[in-house]
Amino acid sequence: MIQTYLYLEQLLMSQAILKKEIKEFCELLELQFSLIPEERKAHLRKLSDYIATTIKKEATPQLIVICTHNSRRSHMGQLWLAVGADYYELPTMATFSGGTEATAFNPRAVQAFQRIGFDIRSKDTDISNPIYAIQWAIAQPKYIAFSKKYDTAPNPTEKFGAIMVCTSADEGCPVITGCEFRFSLPFEDPKAFDDTELEATKYDERCRQIGREILYALSKVAEVV
Repeated sequence: MIQTYLYLEQLLMSQAILKKEIKEFCELLELQFSLIPEERKAHLRKLSDYIATTIKKEATPQLIVICTHNSRRSHMGQLWLAVGADYYELPTMATFSGGTEATAFNPRAVQAFQRIGFDIRSKDTDISNPIYAIQWAIAQPKYIAFSKKYDTAPNPTEKFGAIMVCTSADEGCPVITGCEFRFSLPFEDPKAFDDTELEATKYDERCRQIGREILYALSKVAEVV
């Protein structure tokens, strides 16, 4: 029952009215599309094509963002896919994240989103792998996020796209069962700056970069659907 509930939560994200600060941040990211190298843009358009093709088939795009520990970059990618779908008013998408192992949604990554204006809360922050309820829009059903393996519920097990955001996960998963589209999109890990004076700066930087590139890909979807 809880698996079905969590899956439905990930679907309830289209046509939402974004909070003012989130909408303005998305507008800022759009202004920064010029920072994305042209070669990277061309690569991102392959992701756009997959999503657009799925929508045109009147199917729901299912996307799992994968990194080794499902702790930082994969959660960032998952959330920006969900927010971007709302920002561009795309048809319903289902967005997830996972790892080759489960750890926890790192609190430093959580704080990077909170600094933007996301409402992210958990009643169980004292446990090793808390479940977070997240909102970025007005009257939005809570979006659930927690660390898990990529093949663990509520993640889909067939007809999904896998977005690999770290090299080690990409190399460590030569086969992802049920995946119909595999897309390598590596980002540097902000973990290297944990417990340094640059920690918040680097987490914010990576959050912006991932958001910028995901929004770019979704902007191209919005042009054709």
